[in-house]
Amino acid sequence: MSTAYRPDPLPIDIPDEPAVRLIPLGGLGEIGLNMMLVESGEDIIAVDCGLLFPDDEMPGVDYVIPDFSYLAERRPAFKAVVLTHGHEDHIGALSYLLRDFDVPVYGTPLTLALARSRLAEHNVLERADLRPYQPGDEVHVGCFTIVPIRVTHSVADGIGLAIETPVGTVVHTGDFKLDRNPVDARQPDYAKFAALGERGVLALCSDSTNVGRPGRTGSETEVGAALAGRFAGAPGRILIATFASHIHRIQQVLDLAARYGRRVALLGKSMVGNVAVAAELGYLTVPDGLLVSLDELAELPAERQVILSTGSQGETNSAVALIAAGEHKYVQAEPGDLVIFSSRVIPGNERVIGRAI
Repeated sequence: MSTAYRPDPLPIDIPDEPAVRLIPLGGLGEIGLNMMLVESGEDIIAVDCGLLFPDDEMPGVDYVIPDFSYLAERRPAFKAVVLTHGHEDHIGALSYLLRDFDVPVYGTPLTLALARSRLAEHNVLERADLRPYQPGDEVHVGCFTIVPIRVTHSVADGIGLAIETPVGTVVHTGDFKLDRNPVDARQPDYAKFAALGERGVLALCSDSTNVGRPGRTGSETEVGAALAGRFAGAPGRILIATFASHIHRIQQVLDLAARYGRRVALLGKSMVGNVAVAAELGYLTVPDGLLVSLDELAELPAERQVILSTGSQGETNSAVALIAAGEHKYVQAEPGDLVIFSSRVIPGNERVIGRAI
């Protein structure tokens, strides 16, 4: 573990008149480590608290977390953390923050469920004050009023935030994809964003991943159609690697497996846990009898088998990386298998994924 390098901060003049300061502790000009402080008067809130996975040029580092020293110096002012969604680069450092700060954490139900699992792994859950909110709620924290706004993203239950401050409204979009045909039929709340624009916004903090790429991002349902073509033509076992947090992608894989008479075994601790949590909360529909153990799957003909696994980024010691190296304890690649990496490549992971392929 490591904290991110940050230069010594310049002295900050505290104005007499009402003001608001936006202070990124990470995630600005980089992929990962997302954490933005919003400060006004004697109140500070943090938007997200994520980590950064190292690349090949950071040997010996498991992951990088934000530098919390600014908050430590202003501990009484730190009032809350508000989460936009459940990806590790937005919630993964919470366990380290909450060891030293007793502040409530707000998030949508699925986001908090994903955070809860992470906190339990680090023995911090008992001291965590997790408070659910939904799009349209109003949360009052210090001098701020926070309104979650529904967005679509590759993890379900994502939101943007309208943060009312003493000097105007700050809009933080969170991560988003403008999907007009989402799997769960819950479109972004375009009307709410439009209304905020008409009323006037002091500052916009917007996700800009892939902003340099021309065109538009396809709908998740388009990915489902492409996967259907693969299922239809696969003569043997199918092994699919994707993010364990990508609940809509997982839903489409489960639906396709049921349509083509296959059974599904889950591979990877986070995949097993996230599917269970999402199903319990109603974000995932699992047909009866579809999920089986690896032992039960092995008893079926190859043309009836699907393995849904973590490791789509080729992470060291992930299930897919171990299978690719012939080192997995339970699963070995066989002639005739169809292996699908069903996720985008996170910038910086190209070489690692290439090795796994």
